[in-house]
Amino acid sequence: MPTLVLDADERAPGVARRFVGEQFQEWGLGDAYTAQLIASELVTNALLHGQGPIVVRVLRDERDGMPVLEVWDGGDGLPVVQPESDTAVNGRGLLMVAGLAEEWGTRPLLMKGKITWAKCGL
Repeated sequence: MPTLVLDADERAPGVARRFVGEQFQEWGLGDAYTAQLIASELVTNALLHGQGPIVVRVLRDERDGMPVLEVWDGGDGLPVVQPESDTAVNGRGLLMVAGLAEEWGTRPLLMKGKITWAKCGL
């Protein structure tokens, strides 16, 4: 399963975008733009609100073949979609993920932290 471990620094979202794009290309999937945008937002959220290294995995759902992105971090807090606001300067990432992904959610890791995942349309 394609996996990338990232340092929690400002380069992480860009590296994650490239990784997702390369994986989509390797699988012969169409345009990876939406998946790359979702990956960038999930990694940014992990960077800002999580802890420790960030793990990005790309897999295919065995039921329908659709790509799924997983972003792991060691933080305890769960992501929350913020209400829409015309004046907010940040906090819109998960709202955008919710609008772009077919499905998304979180689940706790056994030891510490969480996985935030998103299923991408083709």
